[in-house]
Order: sequence, then C-alpha cells, then structure tokens
Amino acid sequence: MGVAAGEAQEHWRTFSANMASRLREAARGELNQEDEETVKLVSNLQKAFKDRGPKGVNLQLENAFLGHLASTISFSKDDYQNQKALADLRYPSEWYPATRKLQRKIILHVGPTNSGKTYHALKRLEEVESGTYAGPLRLLAHEVYTRMNAKGVPCALITGEERRRPGSEEPPNHVSCTVEMIPLHMKMDVCVIDEIQMIGDLERGWAWTQAVLGVRAKELHLCGEARTVPLIRELAASMGDEVEVNHYNRLTSLEMDDAHVGLDFKKLRKGDCIVAFSVMEIHALRQQIQKQTGKKVAIVYGSLPPETRAQQARLFNDPDSGYDVLVASDAIGMGLNLSIKRIIFASVYKFNGFEEVAISIPHLKQIAGRAGRYKTAHEANKEAEQASKSSNTTNIPVTTLEDVASKNAPQHLEKGQFEFAEPKPGGGLVTTIERSHMTFVRKALNAEPEAIKTAGLFPPDPIIERFANYFPPATPFSYILLRLHDISRIHTRFHMCVLKDQLTIADTVQPVEGLSVLDKVTFCAAPANIKTRTGRTVLYNLAKCVADQKNGDLLDIEGFNWSLLDRPVTADRNHLRELEELHKSIVLYLWLSYRFSGVFSTRALAFHAKSVVEDAIEATLNELTKTQMTLKKIRSRERTRVESRAEEFSEELQRAEEADKEQQENQTEEIVVPAGSRYEEADILDGAEDGHEVEPTDVTHEAVLEDVADKSMEAEPAMTLRKAGPQEEEDDDDRDWTHDLEVDEGNRRMNESVDARGTDTNTAPGP
Repeated sequence: MGVAAGEAQEHWRTFSANMASRLREAARGELNQEDEETVKLVSNLQKAFKDRGPKGVNLQLENAFLGHLASTISFSKDDYQNQKALADLRYPSEWYPATRKLQRKIILHVGPTNSGKTYHALKRLEEVESGTYAGPLRLLAHEVYTRMNAKGVPCALITGEERRRPGSEEPPNHVSCTVEMIPLHMKMDVCVIDEIQMIGDLERGWAWTQAVLGVRAKELHLCGEARTVPLIRELAASMGDEVEVNHYNRLTSLEMDDAHVGLDFKKLRKGDCIVAFSVMEIHALRQQIQKQTGKKVAIVYGSLPPETRAQQARLFNDPDSGYDVLVASDAIGMGLNLSIKRIIFASVYKFNGFEEVAISIPHLKQIAGRAGRYKTAHEANKEAEQASKSSNTTNIPVTTLEDVASKNAPQHLEKGQFEFAEPKPGGGLVTTIERSHMTFVRKALNAEPEAIKTAGLFPPDPIIERFANYFPPATPFSYILLRLHDISRIHTRFHMCVLKDQLTIADTVQPVEGLSVLDKVTFCAAPANIKTRTGRTVLYNLAKCVADQKNGDLLDIEGFNWSLLDRPVTADRNHLRELEELHKSIVLYLWLSYRFSGVFSTRALAFHAKSVVEDAIEATLNELTKTQMTLKKIRSRERTRVESRAEEFSEELQRAEEADKEQQENQTEEIVVPAGSRYEEADILDGAEDGHEVEPTDVTHEAVLEDVADKSMEAEPAMTLRKAGPQEEEDDDDRDWTHDLEVDEGNRRMNESVDARGTDTNTAPGP
C-alpha cells in the first residue's frame, strides 16, 4: 500500500495491542455487543477457525491488518460515498437493462433425479429457431452439443477452455455451454438452465443468478429441484416475468435395499456403484473388489479429466466390457449418465477440509437418485442418430467425448470363473457398506430438504474494476476484494458468494508487476490449481507472460512437467496425481488462450498435449491395481470416526424426523419445508475441499482467541504479508501420497481427500 517499513512496524504494534485486548475480552465473555466492528471480527475469526482451522484464523488476522492499514488512507468524502454506491448490490436485476425490456416467461421443470424434467426442456429447445443450453459441467454441455447435432440441429459448444462449431458454413443459432459462459448479449427464443438449485450454492450460485436475471430469452426453462420454486417466484415477481411450474415424478422407483453390503464384495451385482468420499478410499475399494472377484472395476472421481471420466462411464455402461461395477466419488451426482442399478454408500460422512460431517440430505438424494437410470446419454444419442437418418436429415459430423476417450480403451476382460450376480428387476436401489448407516440413508431418502431462500451474488467485473481504482496501486488485490465484500449491501433474497480460490489467486499474481486491474479480475476467475506449489508456479508464470506481453508458447513456460510423458506407464498413484496436475495446467493455459489470445497463441499444441496427457492418465489407471493402504484399515478408521460422532449422527436423524413431521403438518400446494434445518447447506458440487485435509481438533473458539491474543503481541510484523507465487513454501499437497500411508492418522488426513470430488467447471468460483 506504499507504507514505509518503519511506519508499517508502528502500525503493527498499534494493531496487535488493540487486537490482543479485544480478543482477551471476547475469551472472557466480556465483549461489548454494541461494538459492531469487534463483534464482527470475533465472529469472522470463529467461522474461519471452524472452516479452515489455524490457517483460516491467520488469514483473517492478515486481512484485518490490511484493513487497519487501509484505514490510514485518506479518502475524500466524495470518494467514500462513491465506494459505498458501487458496493450497493441490492438490485442486481438493474444490471441488465436490455433484458428488463423483454416480457419473459419462466417455465420451471422440477422433480427428483431421473424424472425426465430436462428431457422435456430440451425437446422445446430443439423446436425453436434459436436457443441456448447452460449446464453446471462441461460434460453436460458436451452431451447436449452432441445430442443437438445428432438430431440435425446445428449447435455450437462454448466452455471455459473450448469452443466448437459444427461443420456447417453458417453460424449456428443454438449454443450449448457451461452456465458461467452463457451469452447474455444474445437474443434467443429459448434458454434452458440446468440444475437450477445451484443458484443457492455458496460459491457458484452467482452464475445461475446472473443467467436467470440477465439472459435475453422469450422462454426461460429452469430444470432442477422443487425447493427452488418459492425463490424463483420471488425473483420473477421482482422482474415482472410470468412463471409456470411443471412437476415431474421419477420414471423408475427408488428404494432402500433389504440389507447393507459389508466387505464381502463377491456379493456385489452387475450395475452396482460404490460411492466413497476420498481418492485413497476409491482406489482401495477398487483394488479390493478386483482382488476378491478377479474382475475389472471402472473408476470416476473429480480430478480425473472429463474425457477420462467419460471413458470409464462408457466401459461401465457397456454390458459386454467386463466392467460390471463402478467405484466413484460424489462426482457422479451430476454430469454422467450411468446405467447404475444400485448405489452403495461406503460412508455417509465426508471431510469438509477440517472435520468429518454428515452429507446433507439434498446431496445424498442427488447421488442416490442416480440408481435406476431410465436412459443413458449414450442410448439417447444413438436414438437421436437413428431418428436423424430415418427422417433424411443431414447428420452433422461431431466428435463426442466417448469418441475421444475410446482411443485408449483397454481390452475387454477374458471371462473367468467368477461372475457378478444379475441386478434385481425393477427400479433403483440404495444401500450402504456399514450397517450403522442404513437408518440415516433411509430417513434422508424420505425427508424433504429445506427450500432455497437466497440466490448467490458476485459483483460484476466493471464494479470490481471501478472499486479497485480508489485504492493505491500497491494495495493487495485480495484486500480490495474482501473490502468490497465487507461493505456490500444486498437484498435479503440474495447472499454474497464466498471468496475462496480468488484470494489465493490474487495473492499469487500480486508480485507480478504490470497487470491491470481487469487482468487481475480475469485471473481470479481462472480454473487455476492453487492447492499445490506446482500449480501456483504455473499460474505465476502465466501471469508474467500477460504482464510482459511476451510470446506465451506452451513449451517455453516454466512449471509444466513435460518429463512425465517420457516415463513408462506404472501403477504409481503419485505419478497419476502429477499427470492430473499437468492436465489442470494445460486446461488453465487453454482457458487463458481465449482471454489473452495475443499472448497464448499455441492453442492447437495445447489441445494436442491435453489429449496426450489424457491418454497417459487412462493408461496409468489401467495399470493401477495396487495400493499400500488396505481397505480393512480404512474401514477401521471409518468406524472410529462414526463412533466418535454417534451423538452428532443421532442429531442428524432427529432433524430429519422433525423435518418430515413438520413438512407433513404444513403441507400445501407449494413446497414448504421447516426453517432451521442444517440440510439447506447443499454443497452439491464442492464436496471435500479440493486440497489437503487438516486433522480435527477439540480446541474451543475461546482457547483459540486467547492463544491468538497472546501470540499477536509476540509476533514480528511481516513486511511481506503473504508468501505468494512460486516463492511460497511447499505445502502438504506436494508430499508423496504413499509415504503418508505409513505415518500417523493426522498426516494421512492431509492427503486422503485430494480431489475426491472436483468440480469440473470451466471457471473458478467467481465472475
């Protein structure tokens, strides 16, 4: 911020003394509730400790000190009023004046998974002259792109890292895209927005809100869960739009199986999918099933490239492939159409980055609903192609994800002595490995989650850019983002989406001189892998290319570990993780190549390299059949965790029962769900934090505040407030996975859930 070293030290002494005094008061319960600033600070520290542990507390203290320094900047009265005006986000519908001139009709298609709601919306999209499909994942966008073109409807594909047009000369009037990439400038007849319940997501909800408020379509078809209906009605009323609600029921039944599965995997049936919440457990389950049965097992989790996931899904869906069982993370909740007959939960607890928590009811129902799929995307596309041929419609050549993925498809298994049992006839089934989890899952399937009350919001790029211009050039961009969030005013029907990866990205590129504010805003929205030192190094070097306006040839940028491709294929999980990191870096390059095309000009080479890495990942998966961690040890630790949280588990069941009871008492034509339920926190896409884990602790908030107060008086002022960029110390994500399997439980947790979930989005949470 342009503060001299001596002056900064003096500010630090003043800040730390004041902070220590206030935190000691809070620890003793003597906090003055009328002191709004201190109350808010203590609340933020407690939340940071709960969400991220000591690291979160340190981050909050750093931001508080930055705020203290910023308070020394002399703003004129007009500047201060202008800042407050920019931070007034109460009426986001006014950001889209061209859309407000339209009289739109919003048609809601709501129902559970596998109810045909999206199918009906897409049928309408096929009938009109122009339209857009917007989904949460690239896989979904690609699926609709393939389907539309197979039916003879020219359709373009737009995602963060990819642009495709069909082989026709004329620009297509239909677009399939990820929701962040929805063309708000384009007039259209119909827009289909999928998974509308994501509007309430704490990180990505802003993208759905932006689409609902801003898309210029005569008909807006919103597909998702019924708990969004009240909120959408509110938003439509505020914009003067007409609303129609269509309710759908499941096309097939969904029931609890008779009993839990246990660890005798010879009892598995064809079409079974075991869902686990950590990469380590997924690999361990796969290995144990293969060991017990001699059969190959398909595998899907978030950090695998979409093409690899599509390939694994194809193998599982093919009845003649020999891949009769799937082991997956909750990544299957969206994006992949799978012929699953039975969902088996390996656990009902997942690690949220700090502690084990029971999965929410909406999340559990989303996963369980994948069982008993009426029709897979592969079947739908084949029917579309046949329909196209029978109607003599010109079939537009399109390369599908399955075509790309099948290049490196493994050979089918030879028939052995063991065969999985045939699935039971009927709809989908749900069960668990652990007997103790059966009751919770049964209650969750029958419970109704709470209605979504708020829509996500994030300041648009122009507001951030104008707001940043009021601060000195050396002000950390992460502080500017936090400051804008802190002083923002929003309507009660909205919530501010959290700043997560954006802050780390901002701090990583902060040392790069020459980046404009708009450049920093763009980088903060990038799908950067900031959990590892390698990922941050690549991000830093890419930012340097933009700042220096030099040629960003893919092979000239430091940080890309191309030597991985020269290594022989081995069954090494650490090698697999390195390949996944390299793939993420290439995806980041492609994403930036569409925003800084004059700098990152070797896009064709990047696509080729991406394909080569995907082949290497698939080959490594085929070889990866061993693990140093036994399933027995994993299950033993799981039982310990469940037993230690028996009381919490009981409370979850009680809440579910109360939700059922109150729902029945207050049942009306509209969906009304009791307030206060913890299940409104539906982290459908996030899952476990995409990084290392921290061992849970029994330390209280008061003890942390007291400890922080004591240490803040002893600490030296850090002239570099955050270590950012490639100079940052190597964190725990860079450690060898297999080495950690042999150390204590605390260290194991640091690596267990790396990328178990993933988001498969083309933009990081942010604009």
